[in-house]
Amino acid sequence: MRLAEIVRILERRYPPELAESWDAVGLVVGDPDQEVSRVMLAVDPVEATVQGALDWGADLLVSHHPLLLRPVHSIAATGAKGRVIHALMRGGCALYTAHTNADAARGGVAEALARAVGLTGTRPLVPAPTPALDALVTYVPVGGAAGLVEALAAAGAGALGDYSSCAWTVDGSGQFLPGLGAHPTVGEVGELTHVSETRIEMVLPRGRRDDVVRALRAAHPYEEPAFTLAEMAPTASPTGAGRIGDLPEPLTLEAFARRVVDALPATAQGVRVSGDLGAPVRTVAVCGGSGDSFLSVVRGSGVDVYLTADLRHHPTSEAREAVRNARPYLVDVAHWASEWPWLRHAAAALEADVAAAGAGVRTRVSTLVTDPWTARFDRSPTAAAPHAALSSPGERP
Repeated sequence: MRLAEIVRILERRYPPELAESWDAVGLVVGDPDQEVSRVMLAVDPVEATVQGALDWGADLLVSHHPLLLRPVHSIAATGAKGRVIHALMRGGCALYTAHTNADAARGGVAEALARAVGLTGTRPLVPAPTPALDALVTYVPVGGAAGLVEALAAAGAGALGDYSSCAWTVDGSGQFLPGLGAHPTVGEVGELTHVSETRIEMVLPRGRRDDVVRALRAAHPYEEPAFTLAEMAPTASPTGAGRIGDLPEPLTLEAFARRVVDALPATAQGVRVSGDLGAPVRTVAVCGGSGDSFLSVVRGSGVDVYLTADLRHHPTSEAREAVRNARPYLVDVAHWASEWPWLRHAAAALEADVAAAGAGVRTRVSTLVTDPWTARFDRSPTAAAPHAALSSPGERP
């Protein structure tokens, strides 16, 4: 399959419009016309994962983290990013990034983390804004509905997800009384006219309202077509940052933390916990990657525990103090480990989507640990406690 087709498949799963405004997602290196038969997936597009992809013979590396998130002025091989780009190009391997769009998407990073720790009934922690939609209702003489629906669809109405030209119709009876100066298509001036009509209902993006109304007036056989436009109320989005879900049965905080340890790849950081280890927990919020920006949202969500990465001292301390050391309890893991479970889901989805298109592709998930922390040293059991090492007033240090 051509790289351009693989990119379209990936972007149906992880729409670029879900990415944050500051993010850089999409194709980074590669010729859209090149053939792809092997795809490696990794969290980080660092030299070691690129070399692993090249050693396996990958034609495409799909990474979660961007290689070029910030502007650069050189891709010379004198720097790490330049070396990655040169290695990929020499090896004929493309690079594609799905970052915050994969975080927010259905079946993305957040859902993969929720599944890894056994959550069910998941929903977004911070739902993405749903598109602003209008509902259009209009009436046309029986027999004219097909042409009018086609014109409205061409102007942007009737699109629902992967479907287009969506419309609902029903036949009924309409009436009108043409006044002086009217030039009715049906009936006569001054005579009450009854017409067999078809009622048409379609949705449209609010931003296409003017285009659709112009198309309606241009394609409708009536001099003054009757129509109604109503703004639709927003609905809960299935996409967005993080996820909230429930454990099948309550666990103690300690048991849940141990489940996290078993579910995620091991790192030097391990798993850190803040809270009463014996307390029962059932409702859990998760966020792959750095999640302390959502602490206030989590606190208002009523969950028992929040699983995320990169929790900093001050936001964590303030969050715990704000609820007087009570719920939500916090479980902090390594950034890389929190995002790694998505790779397996993304690989399986890509193979299935390519197969559905009548082609085939082999995938492999990188198991190379690219968490930047490589070791941790704990205090010796025989070492003095911190308070014992402090000098009393008047003592020499």
